Amino acid sequence: MRKLAPLTRRTILFFVLVLVVETADEINEFYPNERDALLQLRDSVNSSVFSLHSHWTGPPCYKNQSQWAGISCSDGHVTELVLEGIQLIGSLPPTFLEHITYLNKISFRNNSLYGPVPNLTGLIYLEFVFLSDNRFSGSIPFGYIELQKLTELELQENDLEGSIPPFDQQTLIAFNVSSNKLEGPIPETPVLKRFPKSSYANNSNLCGGVLGIPCSIPPANPPKAPGEKKKNGLKVWSIALISAAAAALLLVSIMFILLCYFRRSKRKESQGEDKQGSISTENVKKRSYWSESTEDPERTLDLIFLDKDMSVFDMDDLLRASAEVLGKGKLSTTYRAILESGSVVAVKRLKEMNSLSKKEFTQQMQLLGKLRHENLVEMISFYYSKEEKLIIYEYVPQGDLFELLHENRGIGRQPLNWTARISIIKDVAKGLNFLHQSLPAHKVPHGNIRSKNVLIQQDPQSKNYHSKLTDYGFFPLLPSKESSRKLAVGKSPEFCQGKKLTRKADIYCFGILLLEVITGKVPGELFSPENEATSIVDDDLSEWVRTVVNNDWSTDILDMEILAQKEGYNEMLKLTELALQCTDEVPEKRPKMSEVLRRIEEIEVEQNRSATNV
Repeated sequence: MRKLAPLTRRTILFFVLVLVVETADEINEFYPNERDALLQLRDSVNSSVFSLHSHWTGPPCYKNQSQWAGISCSDGHVTELVLEGIQLIGSLPPTFLEHITYLNKISFRNNSLYGPVPNLTGLIYLEFVFLSDNRFSGSIPFGYIELQKLTELELQENDLEGSIPPFDQQTLIAFNVSSNKLEGPIPETPVLKRFPKSSYANNSNLCGGVLGIPCSIPPANPPKAPGEKKKNGLKVWSIALISAAAAALLLVSIMFILLCYFRRSKRKESQGEDKQGSISTENVKKRSYWSESTEDPERTLDLIFLDKDMSVFDMDDLLRASAEVLGKGKLSTTYRAILESGSVVAVKRLKEMNSLSKKEFTQQMQLLGKLRHENLVEMISFYYSKEEKLIIYEYVPQGDLFELLHENRGIGRQPLNWTARISIIKDVAKGLNFLHQSLPAHKVPHGNIRSKNVLIQQDPQSKNYHSKLTDYGFFPLLPSKESSRKLAVGKSPEFCQGKKLTRKADIYCFGILLLEVITGKVPGELFSPENEATSIVDDDLSEWVRTVVNNDWSTDILDMEILAQKEGYNEMLKLTELALQCTDEVPEKRPKMSEVLRRIEEIEVEQNRSATNV
């Protein structure tokens, strides 16, 4: 057999190496240390309703997706571990998380796990820790105060003992350690003082200002029983003297600490430091910016309240508030601000509107501020300067429709049923119809209808949902077409075709929202009916639905969470038909908002009648 030429052998070797490297890259799309850590968990706990052994096989992450129940991935790393309400029994391995360093969220809510809570040291990206409703014992690890991005911590309904560590992360906006066996004083940190009494309730040995229970000083010696002979102890008056001295020393120490804290706070304020999470920026740092500066003669000296009876705080109060970022959009950033009085408001900092005059901005804000409707987020006040424009709204605490529809899908999720969905949609339609009637001069009364701009409240007794629209009325304030592109109406066919926008652009956006609620799919993300990756934008969502429903009104479009509610199919398909009319490419063929609302109300009545007959 003739030998291969050197060049040929080298060529073959090169391709073999390429094949090996490509195969290795494909295999190593996950990190073995993370998989080994999760297998420790799998082998340490059991469940009578769900077997991790049968679901956790192969790599946990592949092509940024996970076939493992409760696991989410990003860039090949495990980023979320969510196993809620599946009757897990066992003790967590003490250090199994130390190799899953990119974790953003961990949740074991509503199980039967016991032993110590997990060690979270080194998890620098961790924001959400939900360990409530278990049987965890021992103390809260002191290392939890080192989690600099910690946003929400739930430890209630366990058997935890010991004291509460001095949590002081400015990012922390939700905290609950109620119904445990904790004891001692609640640390007097600014962060822990902001949470209500309910966050600490049902811990019989906790004390502190939040609970209204003073922390008494224990006696130096236990009291003697009657008739007991005095040993070489101290006399009663000596004990009283020492106790008084100790109390005085404690009082002096507290005063000294408060004085130091006050001086440090004043020093930071005078230096203009922009603390993480505060509302201050280079343009809004302290009141002297707008009360003394002469660079902007049109600036508003303070907040302008739309209802004079509501002017219970000013800009100084706002800038002293503890603030957390709720969301960052293309045209604004929204904060949750907790005032020193305990009131909570939402503050929206607007972008791309610096060309507006004070008159233009003020007129538009006063017009929008007069709008009052149960399905609109109420505007409280606003602030204007050339470089900074703020709008203060009522705070709606329970998230938005996007979160309700799409987040935490998987084990432990409470499905959003069809009755709740149509109720939410009716609320949105009522709010949008009110805007269309109240703003006749606006070409596009809302302009930014999307699921993230539908805020949700849930009644604690009835569990019914109530929806409110936000981000409305900004279209006239935008200086250019490029700015308008960042609103939801920027995806309407007429905008893409360079035509003038009318209120029918709002109808189009509402139709896309209807399809999102019906299909459970996110407009603009990757999906197809066969779950294959396909690039899609808003109009493709409506086009895909058209194609499917034209095939004998197939139910393939329906979200899996409502597919089982067969008694509602007729109403679901009627709403789909309405959504397709709203997303017609020709604006004139779309119905008016009043007609849309009327038809939704009729569909809801039919749905209630069907549910009653079943």
